[in-house]
Amino acid sequence: MKMSKISYKVSGHQLWILAFISSIILLATLSRSNVQVDQFSASGIKLKSHNQVPRRNVSKGVDYPPILAYWICGTNGDSKKMLRLLKAIYHPRNQYLLQLDADAPESERAELALKVQSETVFKAFGNVDVVGASYAIDKMGVSALAATLHAAALLLKISTNWDWFIPLSPSDYPLMSQDDVLHAFTFLPRDLNFIDFATNTGWKERLMINRIVIDPNLYYKKATPILYAVETRTNPDAFKIFGGSQWMILSRSFMVYCVQGWDNFPRKLLMYLTNVPYPLESYFHTIICNSPQFQNSTINTDLSFMKWESPAHVGPRTLTLPDYVEMVTSNKTTIFARPFEEDDPVLEKIDDRVLNRSGNGVVPGNWCSIRGKKKNVESLKNGEELCSASGNNIDAVKPGVYGMKLRALLSELVSDGRGKINQCQEQVYN
Repeated sequence: MKMSKISYKVSGHQLWILAFISSIILLATLSRSNVQVDQFSASGIKLKSHNQVPRRNVSKGVDYPPILAYWICGTNGDSKKMLRLLKAIYHPRNQYLLQLDADAPESERAELALKVQSETVFKAFGNVDVVGASYAIDKMGVSALAATLHAAALLLKISTNWDWFIPLSPSDYPLMSQDDVLHAFTFLPRDLNFIDFATNTGWKERLMINRIVIDPNLYYKKATPILYAVETRTNPDAFKIFGGSQWMILSRSFMVYCVQGWDNFPRKLLMYLTNVPYPLESYFHTIICNSPQFQNSTINTDLSFMKWESPAHVGPRTLTLPDYVEMVTSNKTTIFARPFEEDDPVLEKIDDRVLNRSGNGVVPGNWCSIRGKKKNVESLKNGEELCSASGNNIDAVKPGVYGMKLRALLSELVSDGRGKINQCQEQVYN
């Protein structure tokens, strides 16, 4: 996913024509979002339907852990990081969607799908999909928001059993196992939305709500810089704008509302934000705070660990070994940390001391048959998966210290914050 560093100024007349065309293209693209996934099996390879890998059976209900729907979106050269992250957050209960944008060559996309298909555990449970074709994405523009909504639509088409939608970048990494996360989330209301309204993200400076922009990545195949208009526009008065972190964990019911937009507000806001920079830092926040049915469903945190540059709107800085102790001992509710460089030594330390992940395998959990058994070093060397699919109970999790702590902290947050809409009252943009 590219970030534009170049801007062009165009006249107001030209830009309004482009803005109208971009909005139509955006809505047309989203309306077709349910078609693409039919072409691909759980491995992401084009196969006939009778050859597709069967999906795993997962028990649902209040007595069982939830199902998390992860979307990992990367760009050229990110496939190795994506696979490592996938294995670090893998659990048979969950659903996973991997996507490379148009900057990645077809060869890398095909290689990613083949590697997913070659992993015994992914093929056995059939819960990892790779988008077989992609498009240009710029995280400054509405193309990034369109991609997020598209991913949610695809995950809803693949399965409607999941409970929370979690978008990640290849530069993210978990600070606890999925057994820990699923345990902590088991005891939460499944309509909760974890969305950060904090001002330390510099979202107001980045958003520039009355600045008019065009994201050409909606209608060009390859990444193209954002266009800026000379003119500005007044703030809307039909709704109030809210913002914060672009990283969030959103409930399935809320994502269905955003994708389907049955009362039209999500669609109206999408068209308005087509011409706003960094709409991912505002779209979901604004829908929640302007929708009475979701205002009381928010917990004001993104459950992430980041170290911010100064000024804050520059973004988070890269995490390295000196940050390890603060990451794992923080009293905050942190499930993920970001961003990391590829193969940074701190990732090895997290694997070894936090996740208990060895070699090229997935993170062991209660479902994994290698728990308590001696590991085959030669199999690890060859990249073979040691967690077999036979005889595993994927409906039970066994948390560790991190999972127990997270459960207590989340329960406290829900007790203190659920039913309050102070963040919507205090963080309003206009």
